[in-house]
Amino acid sequence: MGDNRGEKDSVGEWLAVAGLGESFEEFSELSDSLTAGGPPPAVGPSQVVRAPVIIDTDAGGDPDDTVALVAAARSVPELALVITGDEYGGERARFVRYLLHLTGRPDVPVVAGADLGNSRLYFVDGLFPSDTPRQGGDVVSAVAAVCATTSGPVRWVGLGPLSNLAAVQAERPELVAQLVVTQMGGAINYRDPSRAEHNFRMDPGAAIDLLPVLAPRSPTFVVSDVTFNPAIEITPETPIYKKWTQPDAPPWATVLRTHSDRWMERYPGSMQHDALTLAAATFWPGIRFARERVALDHLARMTRDEDGTEIVLSVSADYAAFMGWLEDRLG
Repeated sequence: MGDNRGEKDSVGEWLAVAGLGESFEEFSELSDSLTAGGPPPAVGPSQVVRAPVIIDTDAGGDPDDTVALVAAARSVPELALVITGDEYGGERARFVRYLLHLTGRPDVPVVAGADLGNSRLYFVDGLFPSDTPRQGGDVVSAVAAVCATTSGPVRWVGLGPLSNLAAVQAERPELVAQLVVTQMGGAINYRDPSRAEHNFRMDPGAAIDLLPVLAPRSPTFVVSDVTFNPAIEITPETPIYKKWTQPDAPPWATVLRTHSDRWMERYPGSMQHDALTLAAATFWPGIRFARERVALDHLARMTRDEDGTEIVLSVSADYAAFMGWLEDRLG
């Protein structure tokens, strides 16, 4: 008999949280939202729950990517590949290679992906040794290698622009057909109506081209409408950050703290867009989703459209519970 503990744990966690509202009034709103949203994909075949995980990240800018990577390295044994996007001369990939080393995951390959010419959002210069080797740049071959390890699905967790996924689609569309995609990006009501959400804005063509391609496989988009919330912002006053300042903090925590400090010289804190997306991809039950029909304009700005493409969008999250989940995953 196969080991289906991952599936049972995910289903059990969802059922437990969804049932709290029957006994405790303070949990009724979360319970109702979970029930309305339906069970997570983990209730499906166990092969999805235990499928290999590919993370596509623009780590090195907003430290939410770095937080999500550490959480994944420490709590997702299925992590099989990390690809960097919005590259900065291969430096993001070198930073990720060092970070995975610090978190005890030298087994996970790193590949430098698309370079979009953005040099503004890079805050980790000098946070990894100068002799950290450059990483390879063949994204398609790396994805193919992961897909070849299983006859079932592979989970793709998109934490940056969609450029790398578009490149795989252009060269090997059969690989994309094998992927279960959870993407941080898009927004129905973005805080700046003149432009698209950041991940879509960095490569609007990739987002526009991929949306109809992915739609038949029900991609999940964790949108900025839900992730942009101060309740999930890490600041110096956040318990998670304070743990990184302890004398016995592990080396990876020191990197997280320094990265966050540099970011907070310019911004008040780091909202955990990407860690919430990781939570969705690993079937944490505190996020509610709905099917929506959307369209993207020429800037990749997203709107609801009855004639648009149907995708799965996040609509709400239990932020307090999520921060507890994240603190636990970071250990």
